[in-house]
Amino acid sequence: MSENKSLSRKEQREEIIKILYQLDINKEQLALDQEEEYVRESVEGVLMHGPKIDELITDNLLNWKINRLSYVDRAIIRFAVYEMYYTETPVEIIINEALNATRKYTDEGDDKTVAFTNKVLDNVYKSIKKLG
Repeated sequence: MSENKSLSRKEQREEIIKILYQLDINKEQLALDQEEEYVRESVEGVLMHGPKIDELITDNLLNWKINRLSYVDRAIIRFAVYEMYYTETPVEIIINEALNATRKYTDEGDDKTVAFTNKVLDNVYKSIKKLG
């Protein structure tokens, strides 16, 4: 970032999703020259806990496979699951932000993708609660 202006939390979340998207497509590490600590720590956390995050997603996808999700939807859901499982962020905020990102980046105006993402995240949250 050339300016010393800090990104809002919403902008930081969008930046995390964009980075996760790029990593998923490129299948290789990108240099994280990110000044925002929240962005850097979140991306590193998703990468570090990737197998567990994908397991939680896979276990809660009904009649669907994780590799069938679009790259963007996968990035949004992975980040949301990371936050649910590994941070203290309230689940209502996590799901709301994920649904807003889905509306902005992947939904085609019919809310089908939003409903799908909402259902997956709700299922993951219930499963996490059962794990204790």
